[in-house]
Amino acid sequence: MLKAADCTLYSGGHAGAESFFGECAEKWGVKEVTFSFEGHYMKREKNVVMLNEKELQRGDVSMEIVSMHMHRQYAQSEMIKRVLQSMFHVVSSGMQVFAVGKILEDNTVQGGTGWGVELGKFFNRNVHVYDKTENKWFTWKQGSWVEDLPLIHETTFCGTGTRELTDQSKQAIEKLFERSFG
Repeated sequence: MLKAADCTLYSGGHAGAESFFGECAEKWGVKEVTFSFEGHYMKREKNVVMLNEKELQRGDVSMEIVSMHMHRQYAQSEMIKRVLQSMFHVVSSGMQVFAVGKILEDNTVQGGTGWGVELGKFFNRNVHVYDKTENKWFTWKQGSWVEDLPLIHETTFCGTGTRELTDQSKQAIEKLFERSFG
């Protein structure tokens, strides 16, 4: 079994899923790194790595490409672009991606969380989503979502997801840490 103290959680520190992943990481003794940038609001500010302009540019992608790939339109605001750029650093740092959200019929995940999930697929990471409407974990395997009960099995992983965290979603995150490190 993997030791919690040997692991690192990467996130963006947003309210909801990201801050709750951080709380669980702290409880279990998992190291935590939070990526941010100037002007970015975080609920959880533990071990913050402030990304400069050059670092943010490493995660740059056309909003048209994001919108086309995600099958929906994203606002062209600079803040959204920065959040998506910082998500590149979160996902590329972890070998597993854990997200909380809603899996849509087109196999993407609702909202900005979806881009982190898609990056995980692009980077060939182990990608797991707790669907908060189904109240079940799913893992991306061979091009589709398969119901699963994942474990943290890599020393680096990221936690991301919706701001609107349900009680069931919180329990699912807590149980993930318990299964993995308890």
